[in-house]
Amino acid sequence: MIKRYKLENAQLVQTEEKNPLVWLLIDPTEEEKKWVVSSFGLDEHNMASAFDPEEPARMELEPDHLEMIFKRPKNYSSRDQFLFKVSSMGLFLFKDKLIVAISEDLNLFSGKYFRHVEGIREIFLKLIYNSIFHFMEHLKVINMIADEIERKINASMENRYLLNLFTLEKSLVYYLNAISSNTSAIERLKHASEKAGFSQRSVEFLDDIIIENNQCSRQAEIYSNILTSLMDARASIVSNNLNILMKNLNAVVIAVAVPSFFAGMGGMSELTTVTGITNPLLANGAFLCAMALLGTFTFMLIKRLEKH
Repeated sequence: MIKRYKLENAQLVQTEEKNPLVWLLIDPTEEEKKWVVSSFGLDEHNMASAFDPEEPARMELEPDHLEMIFKRPKNYSSRDQFLFKVSSMGLFLFKDKLIVAISEDLNLFSGKYFRHVEGIREIFLKLIYNSIFHFMEHLKVINMIADEIERKINASMENRYLLNLFTLEKSLVYYLNAISSNTSAIERLKHASEKAGFSQRSVEFLDDIIIENNQCSRQAEIYSNILTSLMDARASIVSNNLNILMKNLNAVVIAVAVPSFFAGMGGMSELTTVTGITNPLLANGAFLCAMALLGTFTFMLIKRLEKH
């Protein structure tokens, strides 16, 4: 799908003009890709890389335009089972137009960053900044999910929550790799800013982007290190919870076995002889109460010895 946008009152609005300011390619067909590549003289490999989530970020300066592959977080779905994925985005900046290539239909030009824009270079930089902002937001969500899972692990005796944490840790590795790749692309963009025709205002904005990206990288690294370093401790908690459960079950088994032993040795007939109770209902009730008290006493004795 191909969408066209133009600037109107310092905002991007969709249009049907033949020569718009911004071309947006959303998971295009092979015919659409070939048409865009041939019409604007784009690198075919870079166009294909814009839809490849495994492709690293990079920046290439062509004679008449700039081509950049940038990483952004993919929209999370419940079907992903706590796995936060990364997607690629292609930015092809010309003197009078910008071509954006993405693999999923996103409302790229919404939000506070696009309430007021001036020119395609500002749009180009704000798309990069917006991707970094989404990385930061996803890192906050990952941290909240990890905290919630940790609380559940404290009372867990199964590996399900540990596997969820492993998945989050894997997501952070993907994010770290993507953000590191973005850092290299942004630095190359900064060095080529003069050749790309960026104004002083755009260069200052690019400096802000570099600062935000570095903060995002440090935050992802901190979260990843915390999850990795405490994973063994959380596994020990689950193992300890299981050990406690097994001890309690063993105590219950012993507590049940002791009354069973006495019941097997004598039973109600001996209880009737000792107490002189001849009424069957009273004999059954007395027998059950005696066995229950004996089992409870045995269980409490085992737990008390366990503490000492």
